[in-house]
Amino acid sequence: MSFLSGNAVRLLENGEQYFPALRDAIDRAGQEVFLQGYIFEPDETGRSIAAALERAAARGVEVRLMVDGFGGRSFVAHLLPRLLENGVKVLIYRPELRALSLRRHRLRRLHRKVVVVDGREAFVGGINIIDDFHADGPAHPRYDYAVHVQGPVLAPILASAQRLWRLLSWVSFRRRLHQPLGAPAQTEAAGDIRAAFVVRDNLRFRHAIENAYLDAIGNARNEVVIANAYFFPGRRFRQALVDAAERGVEVILLLQGVADHPLQRHATRALYPHFMQHGIRLFEYHRSELHAKVAVVDGRWATVGSSNIDAFSLLLAREANVVVDDEAFATGLRASLAREMEAGAVELRPSDWRRLSLLQRALTWASYQIVRLAIGLAGYGGKH
Repeated sequence: MSFLSGNAVRLLENGEQYFPALRDAIDRAGQEVFLQGYIFEPDETGRSIAAALERAAARGVEVRLMVDGFGGRSFVAHLLPRLLENGVKVLIYRPELRALSLRRHRLRRLHRKVVVVDGREAFVGGINIIDDFHADGPAHPRYDYAVHVQGPVLAPILASAQRLWRLLSWVSFRRRLHQPLGAPAQTEAAGDIRAAFVVRDNLRFRHAIENAYLDAIGNARNEVVIANAYFFPGRRFRQALVDAAERGVEVILLLQGVADHPLQRHATRALYPHFMQHGIRLFEYHRSELHAKVAVVDGRWATVGSSNIDAFSLLLAREANVVVDDEAFATGLRASLAREMEAGAVELRPSDWRRLSLLQRALTWASYQIVRLAIGLAGYGGKH
């Protein structure tokens, strides 16, 4: 992980801020748009972003869209044909044609949410192309973050997008792309923030995001705050949090209270007694569905991205995070987390666990064992 100085990094909260900024950037595009995503739903939001991509292609912009084959199944069925007809180049990462499959490779998903426009600006975060609200869900929007980035850190962001496009083009069509893909990265100073772009892949950077977290937690002196949607860390990560708490660091975890994957939520709850025993504070977010993957350490180090703290993100999926070394940015993210915790989270106490019924404890224990078994069957057990 290499920090680069001279960047402008703007925090975007939820789709309410992200989608208008993304549409405006696409509508400003004059040369090239890269968009990588996991979910691209054919709902109002998805159709709006698709229309912006079509408008860009119509005025001669090279639009390159990459969507995961599992998360984007609805996209393939409902949006893909029209986009192709209107000049958008589309690649599907690992097309998933069968609903049920035990093959291990199907767990290797494209989970990144990265957009690069004209090499001059980028978006990185955890927000999928999907409506913020469920029709039958909570009255508040899905809780998530992204960042808008300009400056020298665009170089590794764009290089990563180009590299994956070339790779998937070769895998899909057995055709190598030798010509330049488009607009070069504009790396002139745009601000005064030090930032790094960190990816997880299955070759050179298998543990890069996890190691970035572990380094920050290991160096923490005052506070570690992590908000994470799917939290099921391995032993190294759990021990790092415990070690930080035992040396006097206040460790705060903000986790899902409204679950879209109940099995994983129950499995995560099996870790609560261990964390609380070591003085780690636990909050569950109940105002809406928490989908964020962010952290702040000592009011200086911060990260925003797509990577959950579980084996599927840290060991299997392609992920991307921006790491920021800047007091003003970290303070802003920490304040945002504090507001959401005040408005929509409940702190859990050891007594809450003791009051659980025997049936609830059994469900938690069984869920924990099922998730561990799934990770083991996938071949990714052990200390990670």
